[in-house]
Amino acid sequence: MVGGDHTGRTMPMPKLLSGRFKADLATGKTIGVIWLALGHAPIAEMAGRAGADAVVLDLQHGLWDRLSLEMAIGLSAVPAVARVRENSTAAIAEALDAGAEGVLVPMVETVAEAARAVAAARFPPHGHRSGGGVRPLSTGFADYMSRSDAITVGVMIETVAGVDDAEAIAAVPGLDYILIGTGDLGISYAARNGSADAVESACARVKAACDDAKLPCGIFTPGLREAAARRDEGYRLVVLANDVDTLRGAFAGAAAGFANGA
Repeated sequence: MVGGDHTGRTMPMPKLLSGRFKADLATGKTIGVIWLALGHAPIAEMAGRAGADAVVLDLQHGLWDRLSLEMAIGLSAVPAVARVRENSTAAIAEALDAGAEGVLVPMVETVAEAARAVAAARFPPHGHRSGGGVRPLSTGFADYMSRSDAITVGVMIETVAGVDDAEAIAAVPGLDYILIGTGDLGISYAARNGSADAVESACARVKAACDDAKLPCGIFTPGLREAAARRDEGYRLVVLANDVDTLRGAFAGAAAGFANGA
């Protein structure tokens, strides 16, 4: 797509909603993502050029504000998915108006909550998302709307209650995938004196529910070794790396190496 500036010259216009992330979910490939929390757009650019399939911008626990979110999405060479702050119309609209390929909604525990997330991400008649956003408007809103079915909606199951309703959540129309939040899931089970085995059984139950519904199931993993293991177990989306642990590990390794005479 091209547009013109005030001089009449044609310029390439950035394309929103490439559909690549949704297509990858549909093809059956395993999607490796880099998880970003530090709120720094150049890191998102580097992560996108590193060869991952997508980046996840963590608005719930990360340092992203609206401007840095817009910048990161604009700079990313791969699809950018926003883990939104909460399951609300405003939070979901903010991420999509910034140009995200999709939203990942945390702490979903019921069918009603999953359906609410889907409706907030869809334009009428399939939902109640408001039309607007600086990036969609500036790149041609009619064209943006024509490709809005490329938006993905994922929900995170990360509590005992969510696991208990996993089969029904996986059957919610319009949902593109489920991602298991292993950190909060461990906290939720620990609060009920559950063991690591109980958490692993919960993960297996969620994955089985997704498999039965023919819905991709992802899982948060702390690094490459765990991501590879989960890939081999059949999870369809895994976290290859995250910016906090990657940078912390690199800094610690450099400092330790220097201290030891390297």
